Amino acid sequence: MARIHSFESFGTVDGPGVRFVIFMQGCPLRCKYCHNPDTWNFQGGEEYSVEEVVSEIMKYKNYIKDGGVTLSGGEPLMQIDFAIELFKALKKRGIHTCMDTSGITFDCHDTSKFDQLLEVCDLFLLDIKHIDTKKHLDLTGVSADRPQAFARYLDERNKPVWIRHVLVNGYTNNEEDLMKTRAFLDTLHNVEKVEVLPYHTMGIVKYEKMGLEYPLKGVEVCTAQEIERAKEILGVC
Repeated sequence: MARIHSFESFGTVDGPGVRFVIFMQGCPLRCKYCHNPDTWNFQGGEEYSVEEVVSEIMKYKNYIKDGGVTLSGGEPLMQIDFAIELFKALKKRGIHTCMDTSGITFDCHDTSKFDQLLEVCDLFLLDIKHIDTKKHLDLTGVSADRPQAFARYLDERNKPVWIRHVLVNGYTNNEEDLMKTRAFLDTLHNVEKVEVLPYHTMGIVKYEKMGLEYPLKGVEVCTAQEIERAKEILGVC
């Protein structure tokens, strides 16, 4: 069983092709730019079994035959046992599987569950929140050690990865930090794609509904020129 926030039956930005996207409930990060604070609570959402989720996915099998299924969140690896069993069931049906994660749950001292996941996950969308340890802690509330260790783990096992970097004015668009991020990415050999995701303010309404103070109040979105500069530095094709 797993706690799930919601489903998206026609996703086009969470991996290759048209995808069925499952947003898992619960996240230990508190990213200042998060636009889904309603996924934070581990007790939120609704419970589903693997069989129930597979049944829901198969309603759209003709639409996702050239795409697949993506687990997102929240942080989907908080419920890694469910992820493994779901992906096993999907691989038996010939469906492409993708994991959208920050890597925050990775434990380099016990990779047994992650080893199992790698056997049934075709692609990882890995969020690089910030390359600087102190700035990562300020931005997300947690250390950057585990995400970076997870990136190296995936590289060692030659698992395909798409890197995602959210560009936030005054937080993640510093040129020196971007160059350090690029240097880190250049040490990896499994990165198939790098995406720069411009910060947006569409999540503000959720904070207001939940009675939460919006952390980036007054922060402006990056200009088109700043976005293009970041893409050039990070090697976005």
